[in-house]
Amino acid sequence: MAHIVLINPRFEASYWGLEHALPLFDAKANLPVACLPLLAALTPPEHTITLIDENVETIDYDLCASADIVGLTGMIVQRFRMKEILCELKQRNCFVVIGGPWITVQETYFGDLVDVAFIGEAEETWPRFLLEWAEQRHVRRYEQTDKTDMSTIPVPRFDLLKMHEYAVGSIQFSRGCPFTCEFCDIIVVFGRRPRIKTGRQILAEMEALLATGMDTAFIVDDNLIGNKKAIKEVLREVIAWQVEHDYPMTFVTEASIDLADDPELMELMVDTNIRVVFIGIETPNEAALRETKKLQNVRKGATMLERVHTIQRAGLEVWCGMILGFDSDDASIFDAQRAFIKEARIVNAMVGMLAAIPKTPLYTRLLKEGRLDPADQQPFGTNVIPLNISREALRDGYLAVMDDLHKPQAYFDRLDALYLEERIEPERTRLRHLRRHPLQFAKLNLLWMFEALGIFLRLMRRVPDKELRRIYRQRLWTMLKRRRSPVVMQIYAIKCAMHFHAHTMISQMQSGQIVNSF
Repeated sequence: MAHIVLINPRFEASYWGLEHALPLFDAKANLPVACLPLLAALTPPEHTITLIDENVETIDYDLCASADIVGLTGMIVQRFRMKEILCELKQRNCFVVIGGPWITVQETYFGDLVDVAFIGEAEETWPRFLLEWAEQRHVRRYEQTDKTDMSTIPVPRFDLLKMHEYAVGSIQFSRGCPFTCEFCDIIVVFGRRPRIKTGRQILAEMEALLATGMDTAFIVDDNLIGNKKAIKEVLREVIAWQVEHDYPMTFVTEASIDLADDPELMELMVDTNIRVVFIGIETPNEAALRETKKLQNVRKGATMLERVHTIQRAGLEVWCGMILGFDSDDASIFDAQRAFIKEARIVNAMVGMLAAIPKTPLYTRLLKEGRLDPADQQPFGTNVIPLNISREALRDGYLAVMDDLHKPQAYFDRLDALYLEERIEPERTRLRHLRRHPLQFAKLNLLWMFEALGIFLRLMRRVPDKELRRIYRQRLWTMLKRRRSPVVMQIYAIKCAMHFHAHTMISQMQSGQIVNSF
């Protein structure tokens, strides 16, 4: 028997971390990482396991010192905090194991601070290590020979997390992506063959999430539609479950832009009650898309802008990722990005500078070309040395784009264009179903209105800028006059909070308090 403590380090402030908006949602973190509850589920029952997410609670180092095994995970943006935690654990003579995306692509980063490292997926290696540790024959490095068979994965132990501290839950349907984007580490970690769980597994995870009181979940797949035929069958099972239980859950997910080419798949996603889809658009510069092998974005037929509008009209809001600093980018890319996002009516765009993650094709190519900055701390926010623009101009242009996109008029004009002019219908299948159940229909609409009111009142109390508070009141009032929809009212309140987060973060970046989190 062992007492095991698993730790997820805190994240630095980021666009999607929503750190400045979380108090407005009465939450401490955006969503839980999927690995902690999954590792707990993979741990044999004779062991005692404690999960610590530093984003919602402080690390109990005395508890760690008394544990037999302390595990640490983390992504590239968590690496500095991971090192701090490892140093503290080592001072307390803890036996430390580490896994996750960062150690997978940079095995030597932590040196002698780590006793055992897990490279890649760990559904097979974690239980094997625990058996070998108990028999005192464990080794220092574990890596699975084959990718995990997703049909064997147990239901994560959400019950071991403080789920009430999160804004939304997390759930995983599949792993892997069929595409070959040069900058992406997903195919390095999870491979190019999409692997998907069974409908039975996914429904069990949904029920486990609901049991914790969480009714909204981010489907954390890097590309939900990597295997379109398989995901359609799973979505049909989820839809049947939603109908049977009167649609208790709402989802957000990620997908590639070729979603727009499949009307049946878009309809299934809407019927599943997926409200938002995040898409890696990256850039309106087609030369850049070809150079980075993002070929799914430049297929013949409709333009990217037309595809975004098609997805929106199906009833799905589009969030997107955008990248500045590709080899074919010059100073004109900043205005091109601004124009595309405005015309696309994308309210929430995560803009970043191109960065090269170890083991990706981009990293290998730029290393050969001598265009990688080896420093771990990046004053320019990225380790990539651009080809046609200076590092200073890239950083300053990036900050200017982020600032312009989140100027209140630009941000809320995109929001109005989507919900008041185009009048997309969020959660329309759920609402159509619940209209046949008047009590539940009324209860859901009241819930949305109370949530919107709660966020609004916190905005009025906690946003220090008087002018921002005025703008939020004005935009919400305009929305109520033009579209009396409780779900849109809730969305507008959420968007105000998200705007406040972005506004605060950009102000800190401009003052030099933080830089882009590479």
